[in-house]
Amino acid sequence: MKKTFKRYAAALLLSGSFVSGCTSTQPADLLVYNGKVYTVNEAFDKAEAFAVKDGKILEVGTTAELRKKYKPAEELDAGGKTIYPGLIDAHTHFYRYGLGLQSADLDGTGSFKEVVQQVVAQRKKYPTTPWLTGRGWDQNDWAVQEFPSKDTLDLLFPDTPVILTRVDGHAALVNQKALDLAGITPQTKMVGGIVEVKDGRMTGILVDNAVDLVWAKVPEPTEAEQRAALLTAEKNCFAVGLTTVDDAGLDKATVELLDAMQQKGELQMRVYAMLNPTQENKDHFFAKGPLKTDRLHVTSFKIYADGALGSRGANLLKPYADRAGHYGFLLSSEKEFREVAKQMYAHGFQMNTHAIGDSANRLLLDIYGEVLGGKNDRRWRIEHAQIVDPADMAKFGKYNIVPSVQPTHATSDMYWAGERLGSERLKHAYPYEELLKQNGYLALGTDFPVESINPFYTFHSAVARQDAKNYPSGGFQMENALTREQTLRGMTIWAAKSNFEEKEKGSIEKGKVADFILVDSDLMEVAPEQMRETQVLRTYVNGKLVYKK
Repeated sequence: MKKTFKRYAAALLLSGSFVSGCTSTQPADLLVYNGKVYTVNEAFDKAEAFAVKDGKILEVGTTAELRKKYKPAEELDAGGKTIYPGLIDAHTHFYRYGLGLQSADLDGTGSFKEVVQQVVAQRKKYPTTPWLTGRGWDQNDWAVQEFPSKDTLDLLFPDTPVILTRVDGHAALVNQKALDLAGITPQTKMVGGIVEVKDGRMTGILVDNAVDLVWAKVPEPTEAEQRAALLTAEKNCFAVGLTTVDDAGLDKATVELLDAMQQKGELQMRVYAMLNPTQENKDHFFAKGPLKTDRLHVTSFKIYADGALGSRGANLLKPYADRAGHYGFLLSSEKEFREVAKQMYAHGFQMNTHAIGDSANRLLLDIYGEVLGGKNDRRWRIEHAQIVDPADMAKFGKYNIVPSVQPTHATSDMYWAGERLGSERLKHAYPYEELLKQNGYLALGTDFPVESINPFYTFHSAVARQDAKNYPSGGFQMENALTREQTLRGMTIWAAKSNFEEKEKGSIEKGKVADFILVDSDLMEVAPEQMRETQVLRTYVNGKLVYKK
């Protein structure tokens, strides 16, 4: 009887210890609960809650189990609303976007007359700036779809240089004062650029490398202006749920400013920086190697193969359908592209190349293949990959080349892309589903400020293949639409993978950084026409609130 009692008492003691162990609480910085959490893990699981400690996810589970297990310093009751991993824009011009907010906004102008009105208003607002700059005009949106000329700008601003960049950044309208300062004449020639001349006179239209001749004369912004630009860009990006931006085309000085601001806690945005292939950048980073901090990652270079379709600079295999004998052009020689590819490979850097036309895509895919030599994990990227000949599509998979695409380009260009390409070639443009099949993933972005910074526009364009007007009915070339799950992955974990960062971000999983957003609607369920209306309620980086609506 005594032995039985002792065994019973021991059992009770063990049981009590077990219960006590289960009910003990662990410290956490933040507990998010009562949410509809899309983890975007491999199984695309949904959860209700997760705990955060020291900027990282401790555990993901149900509200009941995590509230019982953790004692947080702060709690967030999601109220049943949707939570996604922090969104990653795989192709932006973050720094230039910030600077551009200080210039005339020409986006959405319906005529050249409206462009001029905006520039005049900008001059009244900033009457003493040495240059007048603006960005965003698109002649394809005007009743007369022709490039404008500089005559009106010459009359209004004879002594102030003016440069107004087209929406794609690959063409610009400048006045005579700007041409004079840049030393451009009707006889000026260059590789990969055009100075438009009609009847022996310059029209003021410059394309691709010719634009750089003028920008070289525009004074560099002060450090104060640069800091203000970065902080404004960050604020706007957090408001739409972006927690990482891939900035395509930065120089050493800007990278160093980003790093300094991040290290001091002044800038919270995570930046995946693609370097311009200048000699200074190559000399420095080839010697030092890639740079990786908690918020800054520098391991790639941004190369330009050709121009844009809208300004007819994209390099095509056959002539433009709306300009006989014109193929567009490469921005450097084939020899130079091969040389830079070999340099990137030898020094362990990722090569991310802007390629729009089918000829540019073919050339760069072949050069990549020559250097990479077959299957690999170097994750070299083709940025945009807008027009890909069917004969070249399999090269993405053969050489593990990552397509980095921007779905809103398709829905912006669809009104006039057929005029440039013809109906047959258009079928092979913006082929996102076909590109996805090659490696099983692709990276999605916006290319802002070419397009809006709003990633929910990206989501709608990828899934519905429609623009803000929900045009066209039924979608544009729906055979290349992405599913909702594929799109969310492309904006999170796949974008992270294209940056070699999938082990640290892109999903809500144990051990990953606590970057996440709370939104007012579920993109997996809402009607397509409501996707663009999605609002971010809160944005968190490293478990810290950086935006609240």
